Amino acid sequence: MKMTKTRIRSMLASALLCGAVHVSAQQELMTSQYMFNGLFINPAYAGSHPYASATALHRSQWTGMEGAPRTNLLGIDGPLWNNKMGLGLTFSHDRIGISTDMEMAVNYAYRIRTGNSGHLAFGLKAGLSMYSAHLGELVYWDAQDAAYQHDITNAAVGKFGFGMYWNNERSFIGLSIPTLTAADGEITSGLATAPDHYFTQHAYLNAGHVFELNEDFDLKPSVLIKYQRQAPPQADLNMNLLFRDRFWLGAGYRTGDAVVGMVEFQVNHVFRIGYAYDMNTSKLRHYNGGSHEVMLGIDLGREPILIKNPRFF
Repeated sequence: MKMTKTRIRSMLASALLCGAVHVSAQQELMTSQYMFNGLFINPAYAGSHPYASATALHRSQWTGMEGAPRTNLLGIDGPLWNNKMGLGLTFSHDRIGISTDMEMAVNYAYRIRTGNSGHLAFGLKAGLSMYSAHLGELVYWDAQDAAYQHDITNAAVGKFGFGMYWNNERSFIGLSIPTLTAADGEITSGLATAPDHYFTQHAYLNAGHVFELNEDFDLKPSVLIKYQRQAPPQADLNMNLLFRDRFWLGAGYRTGDAVVGMVEFQVNHVFRIGYAYDMNTSKLRHYNGGSHEVMLGIDLGREPILIKNPRFF
């Protein structure tokens, strides 16, 4: 039997509601172009370049599917104190079904030199989210269920995260938990069947290396492994080809979810633009037109001669 849009919307909204069931919903931000700005998944990435950088990103996930995620991101970071520290700010607006989460966070990193060109950074993240859920829009069966009686409007949630990040000119590896703990009692209070916390811990392990093929081409394989204890681990496997330090062409596979195609163009030493398209490989592919992601990057204080200072990640 084919699923109607109303049924799809009801299933999606119910899956993203914390009060009624224990699920591992898409709580942390999902992007396909994370490898071009790791600040969105790891606070220790802050200040990893010797110049200030800003990235704006919009993601429309599962287009054509009512209630599908829509995400807007802005990240700004730069080095401090002779590159020994990094400071970053992230802003996000994430809408999924009947819920909306707006977050502003400060990211701090302390960097230690390792060897001739490497740095190991330890990062902390402190953020504040305003969470809302319009529960009255749900279609449900038990009209007396307390979980659906009142909307959640601008519930303030404090979030704290941690990360580690090592990199040199051509390699990187990072480990992070963007939400190590969350003060989300205002969301789950009053719901007897609710879990202790709505926002759960997601751990990320990512790594990559850039291989110089010849004067014109570089190859960058990378991987991102995502773990949440209530769901199977997921891995993003990516391969990006860089042409003359200006044009990236890449492909990726997200296990159990999607194949990804992406491009990025270094317009000049200041501006970068990127685009990614995800095509679902799960059963959801029958009900949506894939996911689109556009990105704009601005690097301030970067060397104008690209070939002497290409941005690999």
